[in-house]
Order: sequence, then C-alpha cells, then structure tokens
Amino acid sequence: MEAFNLQIIETIIILSLYIILYFVFKKIINNFLKKTRLERGRRKMAIRAVQVFTTLTAIILLTGVWGFKQNEIALFASSILTAVGIAFFAQWSLLSNITSSILIFFNHPIKLGDSIKVLHKDFQYEGTIIELNYFFVHLKTENNEIITIPNSHFFDKSFSISEPKENLNQTT
Repeated sequence: MEAFNLQIIETIIILSLYIILYFVFKKIINNFLKKTRLERGRRKMAIRAVQVFTTLTAIILLTGVWGFKQNEIALFASSILTAVGIAFFAQWSLLSNITSSILIFFNHPIKLGDSIKVLHKDFQYEGTIIELNYFFVHLKTENNEIITIPNSHFFDKSFSISEPKENLNQTT
C-alpha cells in the first residue's frame, strides 16, 4: 500500500507542476511575443504548441510513475504515431496543412485583418483574414460569408495582399 501512496503523491506533484508550468510558460511566451509585436492569433498558436509539449512531458512522466516499461511506452507511442500518420495522409493531407501553418506563422506576409485575393483562374475568392489556425485560414467576404482556405494552398497558389481597409482609411 505504501508504493501506491507514493505513486499518488508523485502524480499529484507532477500534475501540480504541469499546471504551474503551463501558466508560467504561457505568461512568459505571451510577454515575449507581445514585445515582438506579433498579432494575437500567432501568439495563441505559439502558446498552444507549448501546451502540447508540456502535456506530452507530463504524460511521459506519469507513465514512468505508474510503472510502464520503456519498451511498452515506445510500442504504444509508435502505434499511435503510425495510425495518426496514416490518417493525416489519407485525409486531405492534413499534415501538410499543419506544416504550412508553421511556415505561414514564421515566414508568410499574411496576418489577421489583411485583405487577400486568390490569383487563380479556378479559385475566385477574396476577403479579409479573420482567423489563422493549424489547418485553415478563415476569410470573411464582402457578403459576410466565411471561406476556409487550407493552409497548404498558400504555397500552391498566388495571392495578392492589401492593407486592411481600416488602415487605408487612417492614412488618407
């Protein structure tokens, strides 16, 4: 019974540290990213990435506390990653959208509030970017329709980007 009590205490400590570190990292990253003047959507994406990392770390520590063997953890993780990888490639190439979201976050000139227009004969749409996430960019058209564009399209097709209308009104 003593080993069981020790495992419960270690679990409580790990979960407490996870919660504390989550909020501390969130605050530190948010303050750092505010200094770099990134918009709110990109800050949220960075905070989500840190949350995934801290959650995975906590899960790995908890599996160690509860006595899972390393080879069992590795077998389970590789099975899950294989299933997820197959699902990603079978479903619209979601993995490419996630990769594209990272590239858009760091290197692409688009940002929230920009007006964009697709320069492709088969895809005629334009609107203002209202959300950027891991899989899609959401556009709001002049008719108040919401169009979702897979992130990978930003590397397949050409777009024209113009300043938000609010910024144009302020400068004139």
